[in-house]
Amino acid sequence: MIRGHGLCFSYGADRVVTDVDVHARPGRVLGLIGPNGSGKTTLLRMLYGALAPEAGAVEVDGVPLATLSVRQVAQRLAAVVQETGGESSLTAAEMVALGRGPHLGTFQRFGAEDERHVREALATVGGLALAARPFAALSGGEKQRVLIARALAQTTDHMLLDEPTNHLDIRYQHDLLKLVRGLGITVVVVLHDLNLAARYCDDLLLLEGGKVAASGPVDDVLDPGLLEAVYGIGVRRVNVDGELHLLFRSHDAPDAALLSSLPELTRMS
Repeated sequence: MIRGHGLCFSYGADRVVTDVDVHARPGRVLGLIGPNGSGKTTLLRMLYGALAPEAGAVEVDGVPLATLSVRQVAQRLAAVVQETGGESSLTAAEMVALGRGPHLGTFQRFGAEDERHVREALATVGGLALAARPFAALSGGEKQRVLIARALAQTTDHMLLDEPTNHLDIRYQHDLLKLVRGLGITVVVVLHDLNLAARYCDDLLLLEGGKVAASGPVDDVLDPGLLEAVYGIGVRRVNVDGELHLLFRSHDAPDAALLSSLPELTRMS
């Protein structure tokens, strides 16, 4: 469980997060959503300790994050951030092995137990065949799977991801989020695509201008009236094969424009 109370943060004179409360419950996926510049990534970085809040506090399973060392934080929280690793000379397996660092002592060598965790993490993401390949030579989807495997190798109960579907094609977007959702651990993920949030998250926190516009179960937060007010675009909810989907149109477009994507949406489901 991850809790944030009254979190605030500024970059210079610009306040980007103001008095935010957040609760990521055990075994559930919490999505952070909102327009560009609403504070999603800044909030996520406070939740895994990369940024110290100006006000408020973060707790992990009831323990204040500020009281933990960097090593202790890494033993509890695994973060998958936006990075290409394009200049890395490591193989995929070596990249995953970095996740074992928090569990090794200063003079402790990488051992059989660590190797087992690396192998199991790669197997979980379907990446065993990638193990010997240079990380820099992998495709975007393959890199993301390796980075998630590195987080899994940390053997934490909490994973935080910053736009993990960025620059991925639609297949890998769904493959990755389905994988993350199936881990059974506490997950906090920043997402731009509201339909992906609807499909793979249990709870959502909607930010607007660095403040909480809404939070709660997916069905409550993805309210068309609320989304229209925050995003400034027409929204309609439809049900396709038992799943919630959102259709969008500009406010000055006719209603037919909003519905025109429905046949394609149905084919893609």
